[in-house]
Amino acid sequence: MHETIQRQATVPLEMEGDRLDQIAASLFNEFSRARLQQWIKAGDLTVNRESRKPKDKLLSGDELYLHTEMHISDELPAAEPIELDIIYEDGSVIVINKPAGMVVHPAAGNRAGTLLNGLLHHCPSLEQIPRAGIVHRLDKDTTGLMVVAKTLQAHHSLVKQLQKRTVTRLYQAVVVGVLTGGGVVDAPLGRHPVHRKKRAVVDDGKDAVTHYRLLARYRAHTRVQCQLETGRTHQIRVHMAHIRNPLIGDPDYGRRLAIPAGASAELADALRGFRRQALHAWKLSLVHPETGEEKTWECPLPDDMQALIGVLERDLAQDQARGG
Repeated sequence: MHETIQRQATVPLEMEGDRLDQIAASLFNEFSRARLQQWIKAGDLTVNRESRKPKDKLLSGDELYLHTEMHISDELPAAEPIELDIIYEDGSVIVINKPAGMVVHPAAGNRAGTLLNGLLHHCPSLEQIPRAGIVHRLDKDTTGLMVVAKTLQAHHSLVKQLQKRTVTRLYQAVVVGVLTGGGVVDAPLGRHPVHRKKRAVVDDGKDAVTHYRLLARYRAHTRVQCQLETGRTHQIRVHMAHIRNPLIGDPDYGRRLAIPAGASAELADALRGFRRQALHAWKLSLVHPETGEEKTWECPLPDDMQALIGVLERDLAQDQARGG
């Protein structure tokens, strides 16, 4: 099946000087970068109605125009009967609680067992929607709420809301170190200069803003709530590491494991055994694409994070009982 794709977007000031393919990947993020590069080379994605090269640098105010025909099912993998934790579903959207260990979208090394595979089995009509309705992502080992579009109208609405930063996404995390208060991390993110699969704070990166506030303090760790103002890859993980408070268990941005002095055997075992970033997307708010109502969903912490927090609380109580 073919679908006519038409999009238009203006290059914002903060993207001035960036490459066309990078800007297109940000402004039209429902499509893969490889697909967008194909459209640029074919002349289907133009700048000010003129064909340009993917690496051309653009100016703020430049207008991107996309007009093309797309084979909707060309890039979709096979449907698989994967159990999904569905929090809410109607004719327009599905809200899912993604578990740790599940990749959202197929990629090299993860062609099966992904959220997309499961969605196609649960709702076969999603093969008619770009990326099977997936409009944002969570890292493989991050848990929590995601919204999926079931119709083209819903897909367009959700993508616009994400671009305008009107979707509220709240996360809970447990970080290393004792924070004294909340704050804002405003630091641009881009590819790590050495480790290309990782992200880092870099001067020429894309703007990235994370707000955080304290939920609980323990002897050597802090539970925080983070709110994304932007939605860059690995944003919370990189930003918290940047202020020297990496997430417990983070395999990419965490420090070498350090057991706090005087820690109980229970805490030491819990820290050694927590092998993923302690991060959960617990609250999601957006405007419903069909009804226009403000909708909010919440999802409790997964069992492994609840267990970790329980151990941290007991360790703190024992320390206080000793007069610490």
